[in-house]
Amino acid sequence: MKPKALIMSGYGLNCEEETKYAFDKAGAVGDIVHINDLIDREKNLSDYQILALPGGFSYGDDTGSGNAFANKIKNHLWEKIQSFVQKDHLVIGICNGFQILANLGIFPVQFALTHNDSARYTVRWVDLKVENNSPWLQGIHTLSLPIAHGEGKLFADNNTLSRLNKKNMVALRYVEGEICRYQTLTPNPNGSIEDIAGITDKSGKIFGLMPHPERALFFTNLPHWPYLKEKYRREKKAVPEIGPGLSLFKNAVHYFS
Repeated sequence: MKPKALIMSGYGLNCEEETKYAFDKAGAVGDIVHINDLIDREKNLSDYQILALPGGFSYGDDTGSGNAFANKIKNHLWEKIQSFVQKDHLVIGICNGFQILANLGIFPVQFALTHNDSARYTVRWVDLKVENNSPWLQGIHTLSLPIAHGEGKLFADNNTLSRLNKKNMVALRYVEGEICRYQTLTPNPNGSIEDIAGITDKSGKIFGLMPHPERALFFTNLPHWPYLKEKYRREKKAVPEIGPGLSLFKNAVHYFS
């Protein structure tokens, strides 16, 4: 039986369609559910194995990215969320979804996702190194994904950083890879401390990241795919169809197989 993924929507989250498509393509059954339908019990979180909080601009980021949406969850769904994560389920928060998870306090450490060092909304690709064995990241060592955020700089005090590292909760770090070299970009796009791009809880099942894997499902999503296509052809190699982001969603499906 295919695992069911609930992709939450409402109040400015706007990447739900892409995220559903990613889960469907990976072999899950994606279901876009407005948060009010969960509050009103039109839909039940307990019917799903995966919870995804997609990217967007919930409540216009007016009280800080992800803060107002997190408060709505705390006020109306907190017990259901706690029950969900205590079971053998998976959770992912992407970009604004990661900001929501951070404001929820669902991770066992306190940290902030604050304004980029550039003080600008930044859209580009980044190269990433996988740092732990989360179910979401099995078999992946490096990958490249796009970002699109203005408040993606992870900040934490030294005690929190020590816990993140000792408990193996750092999931992704920005590194210099093929795309950074190709586009002559600095590896860290926002000033995130210790180049952290994503973290998990201690189990690895709750995963938050600033980059967008749902925007890198196909080879032609890569910014340098024409160059790579010609390179593969000259080397008489098959040109791939799939992009790097799909592997995260496939891992989530495989976890329940």
